[in-house]
Amino acid sequence: MTIQINEQYSMDLLKKLLETPSPSGYTHHIMELIEAEAKSLDAAYERNAKGGLIISMPGEDNSRTIALSAHVDTLGAMVRSVTNHGTLKLTSIGGFMMQSIENEYCQIHTRSGKVYTGTIMSTQPSVHVYSGARDFKREESVMEVRIDERVENKQDVLGLGIAVGDFISFNPRAEFTTSGYIKSRHLDDKASIAALFALLESAQRDGWKPRHQVKLLISNYEEVGHGTAYIPSDIDEMIAVDMGAMGDDLSCKETDVSICAKDSSGPYDYEMTTRLIELAKSADIPYAVDIYPHYGSDASAALRGGNNIRAALVGPGVHASHAMERTHKQAVLNTARLLGAYITS
Repeated sequence: MTIQINEQYSMDLLKKLLETPSPSGYTHHIMELIEAEAKSLDAAYERNAKGGLIISMPGEDNSRTIALSAHVDTLGAMVRSVTNHGTLKLTSIGGFMMQSIENEYCQIHTRSGKVYTGTIMSTQPSVHVYSGARDFKREESVMEVRIDERVENKQDVLGLGIAVGDFISFNPRAEFTTSGYIKSRHLDDKASIAALFALLESAQRDGWKPRHQVKLLISNYEEVGHGTAYIPSDIDEMIAVDMGAMGDDLSCKETDVSICAKDSSGPYDYEMTTRLIELAKSADIPYAVDIYPHYGSDASAALRGGNNIRAALVGPGVHASHAMERTHKQAVLNTARLLGAYITS
């Protein structure tokens, strides 16, 4: 059967997801948003102990269960210390280049619920002042947050209620262009969340069922390596839905669906990967098969966690991953279509 994907629904949801801060460890607000969305689609769901969401789609035959997993947590930082001159030292959440966040606007989320704005800068932020500003190495120890409040020392900052361990989220700067491109931080992996919910919305709207039971695993600790170390025991197959990387000797484009044959955890399941390739060909979906040696996924975590499953990895092609990312809406929509073909065939 041909799955009809609602483009407007998918893009509207993606915009809301991108605008909601969710660095790993600080995902309760976005999980509330996703839970409300699942409820609006009359989907059955439950939370796991870590705060992730498991959404069930009954199948025509529930003797087998296929999991489709995407993660809602993103890169970010935490307050490591407060300096004597009133700035914040940070510690990274997830793996990114320091130069990719230099001069980025951010939010500081306090434990009391107050939110402050700031800018992430190096300790040598001006060429008019520092002779080595252009050349010195950007690393965590030389990065700090300039807070948009009248603070001159450590006590001023502490008086705001900002403390060690508070979360720092990066301004996504999301834009949807008339040419169909989506440029934003955190398309990894909110673009895939939008694709999964496009499937869920299609099933609810048009009344179709997958061939077997499907569980959508919305994980919230993928960027730190253990998003789906545990999964429900009835799952037989798992497809991690995550961004496809671009560059170097990779063939994926921003308009493609990426099918990953191997990442840092090793090769993905031969039969599942082959079937995804064949379905993309038969549905005339632009795709690329690539190898990602510097990459891990929720499926990697599930396999390392000892789960008795087969696993594969697909997702929309994303340029400049873990920096200022960009994809095309066709990659998001076609990811949903390919997954729809897999779970209904």
